[in-house]
Amino acid sequence: MKSFTKKAAALLCAALLLAALAGSALASSKVSAQLRPDMTILIDGTQRTFYAANGQQVHPILCGGTTYLPVRAIGELMGKLVDWNQTTKTVTLSGTRTGAPTGGTPDKDAAVKDVSVELRQDFTVVVDGVKRSFTDAGGNAVYPLLSGGSTYLPVRAIGELMGASVDWDGKTKTVTLETGLVTDADTFSGEDGKPAGSGTSAGGGTSAGNGFISVEDAKAKALTHAGLTAKEVTFIETDLEWEDGRRVYDIEFYTADYQEYDYEIDAATGEIRSFDYDAEGFTPPASAGGPITREQAQKIALDKVPGADASHVKKLKLDRDDGKSVYEVEIIYSGMEYDLEIDAATGTILEFESDSIYD
Repeated sequence: MKSFTKKAAALLCAALLLAALAGSALASSKVSAQLRPDMTILIDGTQRTFYAANGQQVHPILCGGTTYLPVRAIGELMGKLVDWNQTTKTVTLSGTRTGAPTGGTPDKDAAVKDVSVELRQDFTVVVDGVKRSFTDAGGNAVYPLLSGGSTYLPVRAIGELMGASVDWDGKTKTVTLETGLVTDADTFSGEDGKPAGSGTSAGGGTSAGNGFISVEDAKAKALTHAGLTAKEVTFIETDLEWEDGRRVYDIEFYTADYQEYDYEIDAATGEIRSFDYDAEGFTPPASAGGPITREQAQKIALDKVPGADASHVKKLKLDRDDGKSVYEVEIIYSGMEYDLEIDAATGTILEFESDSIYD
């Protein structure tokens, strides 16, 4: 009888999800699911436990064969602030989270049990200003769940937001998300048990692991598109960053005659998402013949904020402003936010602002 109840609950949840896709479901629908504290969540090799803002432990939810995790906890993992707008029913992930992950008291008495949750077709998810929608492996639309005041998204959707690969081990009841954050190394090991250096990307180069192309492949794609070779350019930025919920490489280089190229390349697919060619050229330092390094820019910025160190630097990006290359630096320290713009050619601080983070 118990087995029949579980199967019936799963079928009911799946049926309501399909009904929502067909447009026949209400904006809010009650569905049956299971609270699954027996599931293990591994993110980049580390087992994670999730807590709500009030310190109460929150557990994975299984509905219709799909595992759901709380959005706020994922925001912490992505280093983003999570906002809830009751008027528009919108969950927004944006900005830079500076505090430590929320802690709490482990729920030692938690057990697998049937629960009633809400399927919220009326909830909107916005990441860095972009409205996001999600689908399952079959291309069907999926929507957030609401349980105990927490909003949940399917693990597959969370993988998209984090730029992570998702794997399920039914024997150990383990969900694994791997972001492949490390891309600067001589060899890459541990991908599906392969020895170091054995992984290859679609382009034939070494993979960064977990489906990401390597930074060298990203640079090669940019050079091929520009019709240039590595010997003809100087790279000034090769960063792996978040953009609209995806992991992308920001590749920037200039030629001997200081013509500047900027590329944004999808780290998962190798697709060139955007590119820019600056015909006005790049202005190098008069003495060194090239831009100041990121490390030099960071030191210049930290020297303006006594007591702060590298751990307080939340943003360090090479950008363009009024036709010149500049480093944009953000430092959070001792309750204050410091924003600097540094000339990449000379190291001159062009702008310096500070504000309380509590205003």
